Amino acid sequence: MNQKILVVEDEPSIADTLIYTLEKEGFDPTRVATLSEAREHLAARSYTAIVLDVGLPDGNGFEFLKEIRKDHSTPVLFLTARDDEVDRIVGLEIGADDYITKPFSPREVSARVKAILRRTTQVPEDQKSTLFLVEEDKRIIRFQGNALELSRYEYGILSLLLKRPGQVYSRQQIMEHVWPDPDMSFERTVDTHIKTIRGKLKEISDEEILVTHRGVGYSIKER
Repeated sequence: MNQKILVVEDEPSIADTLIYTLEKEGFDPTRVATLSEAREHLAARSYTAIVLDVGLPDGNGFEFLKEIRKDHSTPVLFLTARDDEVDRIVGLEIGADDYITKPFSPREVSARVKAILRRTTQVPEDQKSTLFLVEEDKRIIRFQGNALELSRYEYGILSLLLKRPGQVYSRQQIMEHVWPDPDMSFERTVDTHIKTIRGKLKEISDEEILVTHRGVGYSIKER
């Protein structure tokens, strides 16, 4: 599975070079130029890591990272033109995983991304035999030791089902637990997220873990 990287950079020459380098290194990068675009992409899909410019046309990367950390534990690498120790400290303290100043080598950015992913995906030996592990403080769910790439709603649905394996949750119950305003969602939206979650589990194991109860709802297989 290609690792998806969201590159948030408004300077086309820098962004194009980063995309080219990341693709050569085997990543699946997506480039956006504004924070509003980044919000849309993060709401629609999950990413393995985010390369985030601090200075963008519609806002500040530091403030955006605070926003991201409310719903996502995705590793973030800051890009900035400011080589200031205070900025670096602030960035790291609010949740950045690394910080690199311009001008930089695109290959260095790629190397930093790889290093971040090695650090954030290591699994302790005593957890590798656990089928599911929910790290609520980091909003991470591990399946057979592998950290799943989950969107906000995918995380909410799966963590809800994992609270009571074997219990069937209706679509309405799932929406009431996971969506801030259930009236703004539709039952078919739940089905779409379930299909995506099931696909991600299947990439790791062929076992049918997420069970569909036709006309009723969904559950996690009780072991």
